[in-house]
Amino acid sequence: MIDKAKTALGVIAAAALGLAALPAAAQESSRVVSGERYVPTIWVDPDGCEHWVMDDGAEGYMTPHLTRQGKPVCRRGNICGVLPTDQFFATDRHAINAAGQQRLREFFQQANATAFIISGHTDSRASDEYNLRLSERRANSVAKVARSTGATIADVRGYGERDPRVPNTSAANMSQNRRVEIICLR
Repeated sequence: MIDKAKTALGVIAAAALGLAALPAAAQESSRVVSGERYVPTIWVDPDGCEHWVMDDGAEGYMTPHLTRQGKPVCRRGNICGVLPTDQFFATDRHAINAAGQQRLREFFQQANATAFIISGHTDSRASDEYNLRLSERRANSVAKVARSTGATIADVRGYGERDPRVPNTSAANMSQNRRVEIICLR
């Protein structure tokens, strides 16, 4: 009786999904599952939390210390550098001019950090998808300069317009949101 109920539910589900009423064996063999391939790794978020992920997709925090609400207590990296993108990048571009590269090299050579997290941000004038790509390309440009000095880059992230410093309600505010932040981990 239970098997008949399962088969009936399978036929109903197949009909709801627009599939032909195939025998259960045929449905199983034609099923394709696509997904993200997990690579076991460890990374540090801009909030200073170290995360891990296993190849089966399980994730967790590296710290055993939790607040009473169950949130991890992480070591916070401090923002040790903010690059206003209007000064380092042309509009809609991710290349850094020679003078900007020299200023960045000097910064990374003098910074007293064991590693850096670089995160790019934009204002809200373009689409979310476009802003994510632009902020990531700009962060990667800064990371490339950092690596040329021998600096260790723990992570590079593009947040697009998703983490504004101030509301995008004026030209002055939007200018503040167009930035690349460098977080120093000690």
